[in-house]
Amino acid sequence: MGLGSASPTISMKTTILLPLVLLASLPGALRAENAREIASGFDKQKAAAIQSYLEKNPGAADKDEALAILAEALTGLGEQDAVPALLAQRYEGQPKGPDANLGLIVNGIIRPYLEASLASGQRAEAKAFLAKVKADFASHPEGPRLSQFLDQIGGELYLPGVGDEMKIAFTDLKGQEIDLAKMTDKVVLVDFWATWCGPCIAEMPNVIAAYEKYKGKGFEVVGISLDEDKAAVEKFVAEKKMPWPQHFDGKGWENEIAQSFGIKSIPATFLVGKGGKIVASNLRGEDLEKAVEKALGE
Repeated sequence: MGLGSASPTISMKTTILLPLVLLASLPGALRAENAREIASGFDKQKAAAIQSYLEKNPGAADKDEALAILAEALTGLGEQDAVPALLAQRYEGQPKGPDANLGLIVNGIIRPYLEASLASGQRAEAKAFLAKVKADFASHPEGPRLSQFLDQIGGELYLPGVGDEMKIAFTDLKGQEIDLAKMTDKVVLVDFWATWCGPCIAEMPNVIAAYEKYKGKGFEVVGISLDEDKAAVEKFVAEKKMPWPQHFDGKGWENEIAQSFGIKSIPATFLVGKGGKIVASNLRGEDLEKAVEKALGE
């Protein structure tokens, strides 16, 4: 019997047996219960395979692509700690002269590097990395523009982070002396906002709700208004029934407290736990209540 006449029988057996064989050999990712588990399973396999490949082939011609794949897989797994170092390796392999691919360097390396650094608390390393990039491209025709752009996207590195203290003292709109250093027995939400800020106003009901729910358990809110119109702030605070202290100096974006903490966008919130150190930042909706509960030890 020739190959051609035998193939229909083989195809039929294959059609019957292949699904069973595949089911038996499918990775855990494909037997997962939801889409996230499926994606996570593949990311774990991908990361392990690429790590093994790089260990065996440290000088591989496609090392840059392998590093990119590995960084993406680890990001998908939420394992951000190792990502900045991988992206730094990618950066070192890129041309820095006139033929540099600035699009790749900025969007494929620097942006994800900053995101991973912020997520994993590697702020100091990220600052040093940006300084190196600036130095590497100081003589490049696009150097000045690149430097300015890096300052913009890297601004968040200079914001207070988890574990930092916020030294804030002022006289509020009602004449009360406010000092966070004297509130270390409380959980305090420091809220940078303004009456003209749409997202701030949209989030305010959540802040008010959290305050009303936990004010009797040791939770306080301190507002830092970036308004220039004092009457507008006082009217809004009264209408929305926001009894907590408000700092106002009429300088808008030049607000002294906002400037001291590098605030470049609002709303910007920092939850200061008992003891005076930041425990979370930029909380929204239900996340705010959950973080307050945790900080209060509820």
